[in-house]
Amino acid sequence: MSVSERYRQAWESYWRETSDAPGDAIWDADPSLSAAPHLDLLAPHADTSLPIVDLGCGNGTQTRYLAARFGRALGVDLSQAAVEHARRADPAGAAEYRRLSLTDAAAVADLARRLGDANVYMRAVIHQSDAADRRPVAEAVATLLGRRGRGFVVELTARSKAVLGELAASPGGPPPKLRRVFDHGLRPADAADKEVPEVLAEAGLEILADGPTALAQTEQWPDGSRVELPARWFVVSRA
Repeated sequence: MSVSERYRQAWESYWRETSDAPGDAIWDADPSLSAAPHLDLLAPHADTSLPIVDLGCGNGTQTRYLAARFGRALGVDLSQAAVEHARRADPAGAAEYRRLSLTDAAAVADLARRLGDANVYMRAVIHQSDAADRRPVAEAVATLLGRRGRGFVVELTARSKAVLGELAASPGGPPPKLRRVFDHGLRPADAADKEVPEVLAEAGLEILADGPTALAQTEQWPDGSRVELPARWFVVSRA
């Protein structure tokens, strides 16, 4: 299975039109609000001597944080433009970055052979993937984990769609960062709440821990407060 050309082009165009300025993407929150608290939830279950792979790394903000806490960090993204952003933002080479479609099972298996068992960090990828691609994305997580790896998966809940609708209805219409998401045909919070744990289980993953959370965004409400989107996190292993 390969990801749809429409989906790939949507992400390429989005990242080509995104600047290198930190926070220019609506989800590009500082790691203190994202990867850091997520790692606190993953760490009790994970062997941090293993590599970690950041799936859907975007411009690499979270990958660079993870690189300081694991022996090796690799960020992968469907978009070559995103990978180029990540490399420019990391001139010291703290982490590695490469283009990878998570629905390309052969390429994922090849990466797993090269890395060995690895931990996985995946933030908000399943919910905006095309419906047919959600299980292959979860299967990519399982392949990369191997026997010893552990994964942290966090996905927006259906409630996030209502929050985004409210934000879009702000005076003057959607704020610029959200407008660009819509303009490029991206579909946040598109998966039903029950679908995520079902897809994880179908991919051969066992949920070791889970709970509610919120994903901090870089956009603000009209009153100046930070936009946060309801989400749920899962720590997973191979079943």
